Amino acid sequence: MFLMKDIVRDPNPVLRARAQQVEFPLSDENKQLAHDLMEYLIISQDEEENKKYHLRPGVGLAAPQVNKSLSMAAVLVPDNDGSIMFKEVLVNPHIVSESVQQAGLREGEGCLSVDDEHDGLVMRHDRITIKYQNVDGENKKVRLKHYPAIVCQHEIDHLNGTLFYDHISKDHPFDIDPEAVIVD
Repeated sequence: MFLMKDIVRDPNPVLRARAQQVEFPLSDENKQLAHDLMEYLIISQDEEENKKYHLRPGVGLAAPQVNKSLSMAAVLVPDNDGSIMFKEVLVNPHIVSESVQQAGLREGEGCLSVDDEHDGLVMRHDRITIKYQNVDGENKKVRLKHYPAIVCQHEIDHLNGTLFYDHISKDHPFDIDPEAVIVD
């Protein structure tokens, strides 16, 4: 099980490296990694367990964030009622299409690996289609919009050595396209 002490922090170089593709069938070590990434998210979103282990809540966790430069990320996105909107371990994910319309989180983005404040909005694509493999090696293709799309883009960025604040405009950090979807 991962704890906060296991999550590497910016400016650790692993966060800026392009993650290596994962080979199938998954090794026992990589199966455990996939399990542990998702387990962190499940526990971090449970209020009692979160307090017990002193975790910061998360909706996504990529392998580079636990010092493994592998193309794997867990995503667990609840809606406002606590129902699961999207739950998956993405292996070797990539975005195959994206909308022109932008979207962003009203409160801005955060990251378990970034402790410093970075004021500004991160504008991403409102709708994306991603291809990936699940832990069993099955090829998957999924279309996502709004919050799940934002989370997956954030995690895929981790696999490409990009952090959320790289997307914040230096000159106009709070500018919003009037056509953009703002997610609460």
